[in-house]
Amino acid sequence: MALFDGIANTHNRQKRLILPPMNPIEVMVLGAGGRGTFAYAPYARNHPEELNITAVAEPDVERRERFGDLYEIAPERRFASWEEALGAGQLARAVINCTMDQMHVASTIAALNAGYDVLLEKPMAVTPAECRLLVDTAENLGRTLQICHVLRYTSFFSKLYEIVNSGRLGDIVTIDHRENVSFWHMSHSFVRGNWRNVATSAPMILAKCCHDMDILVWIMQQSVKRLSSFGGLQHYRAEKAPAGAPMRCTDGCPVEESCLWYAPKLYGAMPGKKETGPSFMVNAMGGSNDTPAQRFERLKISPYGRCVYHCDNDVVDHQVINMEFEGGVTCTFTMHGHSDIEGRSMRWDGTRATLYGDFYDQQEIRIRDHGSDKVEVIETSGLTGNMGSGHGGGDEGIIRDFVSAMRGQTSPRQTTARVSLESHLMCFAAEEARHNGQVIEMARYKA
Repeated sequence: MALFDGIANTHNRQKRLILPPMNPIEVMVLGAGGRGTFAYAPYARNHPEELNITAVAEPDVERRERFGDLYEIAPERRFASWEEALGAGQLARAVINCTMDQMHVASTIAALNAGYDVLLEKPMAVTPAECRLLVDTAENLGRTLQICHVLRYTSFFSKLYEIVNSGRLGDIVTIDHRENVSFWHMSHSFVRGNWRNVATSAPMILAKCCHDMDILVWIMQQSVKRLSSFGGLQHYRAEKAPAGAPMRCTDGCPVEESCLWYAPKLYGAMPGKKETGPSFMVNAMGGSNDTPAQRFERLKISPYGRCVYHCDNDVVDHQVINMEFEGGVTCTFTMHGHSDIEGRSMRWDGTRATLYGDFYDQQEIRIRDHGSDKVEVIETSGLTGNMGSGHGGGDEGIIRDFVSAMRGQTSPRQTTARVSLESHLMCFAAEEARHNGQVIEMARYKA
């Protein structure tokens, strides 16, 4: 239980300036991509009395200038790299680090050493040793380092935490938790996109599911004792390609009408049609204000225009983890990239009742007491006022919590990098178990 105790004391031991309530916290954003621009920065526009963005670092000129104009950042504080930004002297109180996974360690350590507190996008690093290095560095310097485990800040998972820990279900016996990645999200992020290849990003179980591992240990308030894992890349492979499929969707595909992953359809690049995928996909490709014809031209050279069967992806498209918690509770976790819709689903079985949860658009929790025909339905989408932000309000919630941490305040959902280390080590252990066919004893693995 020591992992989950003393979070408030950790924050209180750190020496920092406690600002008056109405002075906004000044931050610099490293990385003006999807997460930096659309997930976290909007808090400064919605709550200017709490957060002020004073500088940005982004190598893509179009994104950098768009971000700088939106937040009225002086031209001399718009940097082309995180190295340039952190070398310009301390320009803010804290850093929101949304660089790519492989850049997290170097940029975060540089920021901590330069005097910044850091909110770091997950995953915190791509190896266990680097994760530990980040934790130790922050603690040795007395800096705040928080990881963007945004699901803690959703009304859905907050309610789930409350229900489980109130004893409403009785003693928890077993859990079934699923991360259902839609076919279009899988193709965008993990086949064509930035997280497609382990060597250049991270294992999918880490990049996508350290959220879920964090939620499980947070709600259970226990560490996992041991785990095993199975999975692989089954579908998005060259031998699965339809006959005659070209390397790119824009090269004239014979199955474009029926293909679920036809890029011009997903990215709004079909002249005369308004059909398009989610905005974050279009924004990632660039040219969000382009005409369909202009987007089609982009797809001819963009990685997002490639056939899903002819990419350099090697991350899994399905994986399961079997876990046993310290108290004996068993848990099965399933992640896959073949879902009809995007979302998480779960079942918690206790000695008194069973809970079914759907973290989709409805965000609904259902509880049936054992021996009863009645079902208690809890719709969580209206429980908080920040549902307009991503991840069911979690993106806004993590920023609000980070601002509170800067003021020396704590909350039950607040976490530290050391607590986040637990979820990351679970993912690394699962990958080792998957590759080696082993049952991993977590205490031995950590040691």
